[in-house]
Amino acid sequence: MDTGQQLMYHKGVTTAALPLGNGQVENWDDSGLADNSQQTDHTSTDIDTDDIIQCNRVKNGTRMVVHSKDATKTLRRLAQNREAARKSRLRKKAYVQQLESSRVKLVHLEQELQRARQQGIFIATPGDQGHLAVGNGALAFDIDYAHWVDEHQRLLNDLRTAINSQMSDSDLHILVDSVMAHYNELFRLKSIGAKADVLHIHNGMWKTPVERCFMWLGGLRSSELLKIIKNHLEPLTDQQLMGICNLQQSSQQAEDALNQGMEALQQSLVEILSSTSLGPNGSGNVADYMGQMALAMGKLAVLGSFLHKADLLKQETLEQLQRILTTRQTARALLVQNDYISRLRALSSLWLARPRE
Repeated sequence: MDTGQQLMYHKGVTTAALPLGNGQVENWDDSGLADNSQQTDHTSTDIDTDDIIQCNRVKNGTRMVVHSKDATKTLRRLAQNREAARKSRLRKKAYVQQLESSRVKLVHLEQELQRARQQGIFIATPGDQGHLAVGNGALAFDIDYAHWVDEHQRLLNDLRTAINSQMSDSDLHILVDSVMAHYNELFRLKSIGAKADVLHIHNGMWKTPVERCFMWLGGLRSSELLKIIKNHLEPLTDQQLMGICNLQQSSQQAEDALNQGMEALQQSLVEILSSTSLGPNGSGNVADYMGQMALAMGKLAVLGSFLHKADLLKQETLEQLQRILTTRQTARALLVQNDYISRLRALSSLWLARPRE
């Protein structure tokens, strides 16, 4: 060992003291660290490094917390989307079922209307009359009337077969009563239809166009039908002929009385609607105008009573005719009346199917 070097052993740690000149000595230990100044520098460096590591840990922790919150929000949003999709599928399924149900109902209604048109019955549409809407009482009456015509035709076919087969009067009487009862059902349906839309029944919108040419208060005149029937029931006894003539005359008088009442009603409506106040913007005030419209609406409602009286007249005429004639003559009278109406419907079908330029 050189004289300028000194080795010192202290608690198992070897320290070398190197002379630096000017009486200073540089100490080295096993860690390889230099003098105190260098130790201070390394200590400072280690502290800075620890601070950076700690800051990174804090940042990483914050980032993990942020990521955890974002993940929670994402999961919640996905769950909400799944629930919204499930509800949307349920709504779509219910909507499809409703569409299918509506389609079935529409197909059934179209079949009913098509069958009615094939029989020559006029079924009004919104283009034909503005006041008719699907599902209202007027359309319900049209469908009921179509069913009535089907059943009526079946009864008349049975009656025609019975006459041709020389059925006994007692059995034939049952069939005649069935037809008469079926006419009463028509009067009942018309009464219900008039309450829903009196103008629809009065104007005969449920009849074919040609039938409407001969309409009188929602039907055909009893006096005219009696005239047609009388010409096809020969031979008649003098008493029967007199009874039919008297019935025809009384029917004509009742019809004239109803016509006078209708004329008075129409004149009353003309006077109300042609007053000095012709509208809200006219010379009169709104209150007067609305009062006049309310009065006119009341007059139109009276039309229902005229229809009811006319149907009562037709019903009573049929019943009295049955009392005048024998059972077999009554059956033929019902067939004559039905054949006449069937020809009116056939003429209407031909007219509607005519070639158009």
